[in-house]
Amino acid sequence: MDKNTIIGFVLIGLVLFGFSWLNRPTPEQIEAQRRYQDSIARIEQIKQNELAQQNADPMEALAGLPDSVRMARLQTNFGSFASKMSGTEEFVTLENEKVSVVLSTKGGRVVSATLKEYDNYEGKPLVLFEDKESVFDLTFVTAANQVVNTRDLYFTPIQGSDANALVMRLALNENSYIDFSYTLAPDDYKMDFKIQGTGMNGLLSPNTQALHLNWTQDIRQQEKGRSFEDRYVELHYKVMGDDVDYLSASGHANKTMKEDLHWIGFKDMYFSTVLVAKNGFQNAKLDSRPHANGQYLKTFNATADVPFDLLGTQPTDLQFYFIPNKFALLSDYNDNLSGDDKLHLEKLVPLGWGIFRWVNQFFVIPLFDFLGKYINNYGWLIFLLTVIVKLILYPLTYKSYMSSAKMRVLRPQVEEINAKYPEQEQAMERQRQIMELYSRAGASPMSGCIPLLLQMPILIALFMFFPSAIELRHESFLWAQDLSTYDAIISWDVHIPLISTYFGNHISLFCLLMTITNIVYTKYNMEMTNTGQQQMPGMKLMMYLMPLMFLFIFNSYASGLTYYYFISTLITIAQTLVFRFTINEEKLLAKLEANKRKPLKKSGFMKRLEEAQRMQEEQLKRQQEQRRAQQMQQLAKREQRKKQQQS
Repeated sequence: MDKNTIIGFVLIGLVLFGFSWLNRPTPEQIEAQRRYQDSIARIEQIKQNELAQQNADPMEALAGLPDSVRMARLQTNFGSFASKMSGTEEFVTLENEKVSVVLSTKGGRVVSATLKEYDNYEGKPLVLFEDKESVFDLTFVTAANQVVNTRDLYFTPIQGSDANALVMRLALNENSYIDFSYTLAPDDYKMDFKIQGTGMNGLLSPNTQALHLNWTQDIRQQEKGRSFEDRYVELHYKVMGDDVDYLSASGHANKTMKEDLHWIGFKDMYFSTVLVAKNGFQNAKLDSRPHANGQYLKTFNATADVPFDLLGTQPTDLQFYFIPNKFALLSDYNDNLSGDDKLHLEKLVPLGWGIFRWVNQFFVIPLFDFLGKYINNYGWLIFLLTVIVKLILYPLTYKSYMSSAKMRVLRPQVEEINAKYPEQEQAMERQRQIMELYSRAGASPMSGCIPLLLQMPILIALFMFFPSAIELRHESFLWAQDLSTYDAIISWDVHIPLISTYFGNHISLFCLLMTITNIVYTKYNMEMTNTGQQQMPGMKLMMYLMPLMFLFIFNSYASGLTYYYFISTLITIAQTLVFRFTINEEKLLAKLEANKRKPLKKSGFMKRLEEAQRMQEEQLKRQQEQRRAQQMQQLAKREQRKKQQQS
């Protein structure tokens, strides 16, 4: 970095410091900001208190009252449902080979869901939620306009036709009841959920056409890297007849939907709880609230209306999915569905947008799954996948190298042009001469960039794929115990400002190796691509800073991703060395010299470029002549004033 660049950075720092100092808040402004923050906190506390009152058990308010008084108040507040406000909570478990679901008689709801084939980062069973971590509540309005919530009511369990079928019945009398029917499909992650009333006409409001649903779930931390996992925890939803979308994963986010929703999904990094409504969710409001620390990453809440047939002729069809975010598995749920009925649950897997998702969907994932049939070790699978990708990109890599080789062998001639036109005022002519040299020799600076750009879709697609591949979860390779998270070789518990926030309290070995190989490649590549042209001050330093920035960016990323980048860079270095020692640069230079003797065929683009350059040179020349004329006029005026003063 030269002296001028250093002075420039110092001046910029002084300007920023001065700006911050002059614009610092006054004590009055600080006090006003504090009062504002306190008022926001009070409003938030009031909202939390109101929410707690809404979710409070109404029976607690009646505790200690005589039985006759308590029953009278229950009858007044809840009408025909009063008898179901008290009871004993019981639990019933439905399970198959993949999932275990616990149902409670209080609320007739799912209180726990466990994926039996997976565990969390501590080696414990992978529980999506249990006990109070989830709320599933439906609101009824009685004929007397009383509001009743299913979370407060006690249901009676009735065993279905098989072990994985259960009916939670809310019986108000012998002929009037509401059934919550659950059927867990065998060897599947799907559970059918139907709501159907019998004899409820006259007990519920005659205007009842829908039930109001309130669904909340605390999302547990399931992976080792909390901050990295948190980026993938999102509330997803699918609009009826449209695409899948999601709330922002950063900060508090909420949205009121104008369109009906086909499904709502509470998504973790590798697992999701999805609720599907055959006839859609109406008037949905979605909310995502983050947790700064603790065992939960976010709390998701969805409120909506679901259609309900008061006469009981048609059930309300819903489906629960307690499911891993595995692309092939989620895609299979589209089978036997057509058009707008397709669920497209595979959109829960973040594979990038547009062309990057297409590359993952139609190239990377099929290749990854194919290799997985024959290779059990995912470290070697990633290695082979990387080799295949590099072989596919080989023609583009070769073309890019040949472009830089042409520029390199022409370097002595470029340096001659630089020596011939050393002045800053000759920059345009110097650049024109260099471009003319490249054009006559058949070399182009752009020909090396285009192959690199064509490789970008695959490289970005793989960047999105590896952190999303549940197949890498808890798979070990060499020193990495889990390819889906970072491979720490050094860890510490002390919080270090800035370092702990942006780097983490560990050093990942694959990330460190990736950084080292990138620095080596950067140094070698700069030497190989030095064309003799002048570079911007500090550019060389910036080239070395990029790999160091990657160390901070990727230190908490999945070790499978940094391992891929490490292997990919090693292969690139090996390819470059092979090219360097197999391509005869003397023959290449002779070929370029032969090209210079051939009649020059200029493309339309080159003609327009040269014309634009010629016009720019003429404009620069006119400006220089005008400046010289102005200088001569000023000199003549000064001479004239001197003569007048002397006379």
